[in-house]
Amino acid sequence: MTLWRIRATVDDRPGYLSVLTASLALRGVNILAVQVHTTERGAVDDFLVDAPDTLDEAGLVAAVQRGRGRDCWVARSEARGLADQPTRALGLATRLVRDPDSTGEALRALLGADAVTWRPASAGSGGGLADTTMLLDDPAGGSFALRRAVPGFTPAEYARAQALVELSAAVARRAAEQVTLVLPGGAEAAVRPATADDLPGVAELHEGCSARSRYRRYLGGAAAPSPARLRRLLEPARGLTLLATAGDVGVGESVVAMANLLAEGDEAEVALLVRDDWQRRGLGSALLRRLVRHAEQAGYAALVLHVHAENAPMLRTVRRLGRPAPAERDGALVTLTVPLTVGVPTVNGRGPC
Repeated sequence: MTLWRIRATVDDRPGYLSVLTASLALRGVNILAVQVHTTERGAVDDFLVDAPDTLDEAGLVAAVQRGRGRDCWVARSEARGLADQPTRALGLATRLVRDPDSTGEALRALLGADAVTWRPASAGSGGGLADTTMLLDDPAGGSFALRRAVPGFTPAEYARAQALVELSAAVARRAAEQVTLVLPGGAEAAVRPATADDLPGVAELHEGCSARSRYRRYLGGAAAPSPARLRRLLEPARGLTLLATAGDVGVGESVVAMANLLAEGDEAEVALLVRDDWQRRGLGSALLRRLVRHAEQAGYAALVLHVHAENAPMLRTVRRLGRPAPAERDGALVTLTVPLTVGVPTVNGRGPC
């Protein structure tokens, strides 16, 4: 038996696909996978089949035509074609996460393109799909041009390519926002903005913290917050959440600290949680300075911190900013207000967030 790929257009009417598959079955062709691409000219059916060795390309084309298929394209396939489209797409997405610069090669692999080139000009009004060519804007600037002689590209493939390019851009933006901190003792931690996907890692961070650390962070009770509350902290409506991670990206990476900046009006509340074994290394101070810089750029007037009076490490962290921080005490709770210098002009009375 031999693996083949077959692509043919079939009228998008009830029963027509079954006529085509029956015609292939009469010649001993086993259909292993099928994708349907909707187009203006009809449904383009893409088959991966296992055919008898005695059946050649001409015989397969004839079988398709007898099954009411048209615009038939047939080509030999390899064993790797047995991987279904979602599996291949997920594999390419994983590759992009590891190497955002491999976008062109990922597009070629996804679509089986003959050539993929990048050019500095935007796709502009000429972007889109034109049978054997495809133009895609690169969110980072420029555009990708894809060419495939046969078979022609379909709208479904264009949508897949766009999704892949958007994923690559998102990964690149996240990589650009990530910095590596070298702490006074020589330890290194990567700092980046949080996303909703970080929920498991942040939940693990809370489990790894002592009850005392959680109590100091949340001011009352030592239990870890609910998943719903953690989600809100990871992606605040206004503000920013930074995570510090240590170890190798992937399996060995763990979240060792979380810094929250939650804005309300022209002020932003700040809170830090650092895993016990990473405390007293300067990580909290580094995270607080980055939040101060972001708040100034966003146009907030002041930072507000609520701290237990006995939380000497956090009070020292605020003092290390070297800024005036008037304090108000209410029983065991101290509220510190750190005035900010607005670094970016506001637009229409609102700072960028």
